[in-house]
Amino acid sequence: MYLILLEAFAALAVLVLIVWWTMFHGRRGGELPPDEDRDRKP
Repeated sequence: MYLILLEAFAALAVLVLIVWWTMFHGRRGGELPPDEDRDRKP
C-alpha cells in the first residue's frame, strides 16, 4: 500500500516539475511582457 502511495507521489512531483519547467524556466521575472504589435488591429 505504501509503495503505491509513494509511486503516486513521485509521479505527481514529476508532473509538477515538468509543468514548472515548461512554463517558467529561463524566464527572468516570470511571464513574458505582452507583444504590442500583436495586439494592434490593422
